[in-house]
Amino acid sequence: MTKFFAGVGCLAAILASVSAVHAQPSSADAKFKSIYSTEWSWRQAQRGETDEDHHGIDPHLPKVDLATQQARLAYWTKVMRQLDTVHEGDLSPKEKVNYEVYKAQIQVNINNQTFKEYEKPLNADTAFWSNIVGEARRPFKSAQEYRNFISLMNDIPRYFHEEETNMRAGLKRGFTPPKVTLQGRDSSIKSVAEAKSPEDVIFFRPFTKFPDSIPAAEREQLKAQALQAIRQSVVPAYTELLHFFDDEYEPHAHVPLAADTLPDGKAYYQSKILEFTTTELTPEQIHQIGLDEVAKIHAEMLATMKQTGFKGSFPEFLQFLRTDPQFYAKTPDELLKDAAWIAKEFDEVSGKYFGYLPRQRFGIVPVPADQAPFYTSGRGGPGTYLVNTYDLPSRGLYALPALTLHESAPGHAFQMPIASEHKDLPKFREVYISAYGEGWALYCERLGTEMGIYHTPYDSFGMLSYQAWRAARLVVDTGIHTQGWTRKQAQDYLRDNTALSSHEIETEVDRYIAWPGQALSYYLGEMAILKARHKAEAALGPKFNLRAFHDSVLELGSVPLPVLESHIDAFIAHGGTGPYPDMER
Repeated sequence: MTKFFAGVGCLAAILASVSAVHAQPSSADAKFKSIYSTEWSWRQAQRGETDEDHHGIDPHLPKVDLATQQARLAYWTKVMRQLDTVHEGDLSPKEKVNYEVYKAQIQVNINNQTFKEYEKPLNADTAFWSNIVGEARRPFKSAQEYRNFISLMNDIPRYFHEEETNMRAGLKRGFTPPKVTLQGRDSSIKSVAEAKSPEDVIFFRPFTKFPDSIPAAEREQLKAQALQAIRQSVVPAYTELLHFFDDEYEPHAHVPLAADTLPDGKAYYQSKILEFTTTELTPEQIHQIGLDEVAKIHAEMLATMKQTGFKGSFPEFLQFLRTDPQFYAKTPDELLKDAAWIAKEFDEVSGKYFGYLPRQRFGIVPVPADQAPFYTSGRGGPGTYLVNTYDLPSRGLYALPALTLHESAPGHAFQMPIASEHKDLPKFREVYISAYGEGWALYCERLGTEMGIYHTPYDSFGMLSYQAWRAARLVVDTGIHTQGWTRKQAQDYLRDNTALSSHEIETEVDRYIAWPGQALSYYLGEMAILKARHKAEAALGPKFNLRAFHDSVLELGSVPLPVLESHIDAFIAHGGTGPYPDMER
């Protein structure tokens, strides 16, 4: 057992009481565990994997045909009825948290099936075909993983055909991403369909380097099988998809931007709010919160601008930041190295702010060239911090410290590995919840001020610009999807209120247009964490321990915001130590 909270005393009495509660699981616990264990096994089977035979790379792509989608809706609806028969008050404290997380997860699954989200398997940020490419960028560890990947490639034609059938159904009823957000998104399809040779296709990359454990003869055999799969399955499937996308899908896609113009659009958008914010706030409430928060941050930005000594107006300062060469890297390597330096600066102070540190390290790599033009500035997760080196004049160095804290440590590349180290949580708890994960990462940007990561007023302004950007998303997302905002109106709002470059503003607005609700998760999540921190500080006074608070927030993994709020209430009730001070690693 590893002590989860740093700097706190012995909690033997609490541990004993918690152990007593869990020593004899209640009948409600057993009933609930039976429900989620059965459903999770079914869910894994839907993805073609099991705990026993999964080798890291799935040998098949999931079934996504209409019959399968209808069966999923029926199954999850049945599961929800089963959950309604569980008396939540009879559950042990630990299973009560699991119940709240799981029930919210099942409701999101039901909503997505009800609104037929599977008919729209792409947006301006990601698509089903580019998600598959991600598998080719993973390191393979065994011959079995290579064989599984070859099997997966041979399954691509079937999978693409099912996705195209779903997309045609969505096209028929006007359920597509807005047409404007699809322009140029065929580039990642072309990179495969129009490759000069099978060896140039991204899917062949894993077969250019093998672990030493695989004999030379077997390597040659795997290479030959991979090339055959690329020639006979992958390239023809991508070629067919390219024709479908260019000739049929994009030309006839839904033109209006707003989600509330889609079939049953108002209810659909409200379901996205629930999914991405884990709250039942209305679009009108969220819009007003955004307006209020942008105004507060703007005042901070003005004060910070004065600290730089700049004598012009706010718009002139933004233009200065967007155009002065001193704020931009001259080479991709320079940008990557600056990001690495900032990440190491956090390492130096990490022990002052966190008691529990993840075992997993992360690398810093550029966003792949085929994705970069439409990709975000950066993205982080277990083992990787992706930095977008495309169009360097749009990657302001004044924003890089905030971006790095968000995407690397203590943001996504820190929080996600900690969540994965929970050995006593059910597998469904590994599902990412955007309001929590993005809220935490945005909180980390603010935390950079306390940690001393922002060395100049320009760095601090970059952080505030990023805060304003996320608060502005509340305004822009609800404005686009419920108030008839135009694309230009949304772009102008970000241009007037943040220091984002024009390229970033254009790609980000298209992302919000094509991915309703996702942009709402960040700032509302941060607000929930800050509210919880302020509540704990006020209640605990001198007993408040920031390291213990951070550990308490992170120990749960990804949870809905109401669950986090209840957890911090328990943290306060236990004197700032939390109800579960140990975690099995």
